[in-house]
Amino acid sequence: MIYNLSNTNSIISQYLSEMRDEKIQKDSFRFRANMERVGVLIAYEISKTLSYKKEELKTPLGIASENILSDKIVLSTILRAGLPLNKGFLNVFDKAENAFVSAFRKYHSPTDFEIKIEYISAPSVKDKILILSDPMLATGASMVMAYKALIKKGAPKHTHIVALLASKEGLEYLKKNINNDDVTVWVAAIDDELTVQSYIVPGLGDAGDLAFGEKE
Repeated sequence: MIYNLSNTNSIISQYLSEMRDEKIQKDSFRFRANMERVGVLIAYEISKTLSYKKEELKTPLGIASENILSDKIVLSTILRAGLPLNKGFLNVFDKAENAFVSAFRKYHSPTDFEIKIEYISAPSVKDKILILSDPMLATGASMVMAYKALIKKGAPKHTHIVALLASKEGLEYLKKNINNDDVTVWVAAIDDELTVQSYIVPGLGDAGDLAFGEKE
């Protein structure tokens, strides 16, 4: 199941437009803040799909009955670009465990590269809700490798894969390489093309550089 949130008008489109705009996006603080805001809003959408249990609690004036989240959640992101997005999710799921994956492109030529996972720090995801986020789903290779690395620590109850922008090619790659009905994909928008260097077009550029500064 793929949810394209751009199919419905919401404030997400406003935040995403600012992240795309080459003049506004130069403000790294605003870029990070907008990514975090979108994380909060997608987390809210995901929260509607989770399991809850009814509990009674004492207020100063009586007893209230409320639905309390019963699922255990692991938030995972791909370093470094995904950190602001992860923070948005953590603002909502403040009791969640966290996992971090360092994946990078190892270039053999300007147009030929492979994805390498250099580092992973994660709790068990067995029987938990795994939310795996990365701002850009370009080829889809990084997301698939991160997912497969994380599920070595147990089979999640359900996995939500989240991206701000996805290419059609990247989504097709997910479908072919994650054969699992217990995976839901959430994207703020879908773009049609990839460059020969596998960057999304029109996209927004390098999310990690825009959030944290250019790397050498």
